[in-house]
Amino acid sequence: MIQIYHNSRCGKSRNCLALIEKSEKEFEVINYLTSPPTFEQLSAIIKKLNIAPIALVRQKEKIWIENFKGTTMNEEQIIQAMLSNPILIERPLVIMGNKAIIGRDLEKVEAFIS
Repeated sequence: MIQIYHNSRCGKSRNCLALIEKSEKEFEVINYLTSPPTFEQLSAIIKKLNIAPIALVRQKEKIWIENFKGTTMNEEQIIQAMLSNPILIERPLVIMGNKAIIGRDLEKVEAFIS
């Protein structure tokens, strides 16, 4: 089953969801702003993405700039910052089994879910 960590206010996230809906594959929508992942879940997603936690942070968000930019943080602290402020999590996230991608590029999402 496909999971999409979705923000309905984001155009890229809406477009990604529409693509997944068209695929007619079974999927689950997770509104991560109202139902954020646990520390363990977000850590597992980062591992599936094969990236460092900082690569999942929306570093242009006001919350990041005002509270975290320029500070020295370890990976656990970065993950905790995303959990405390879910808007900082890059979107949309598309997960299938042991793999995940950041679904901003629809061509990559289409290839990923095929």
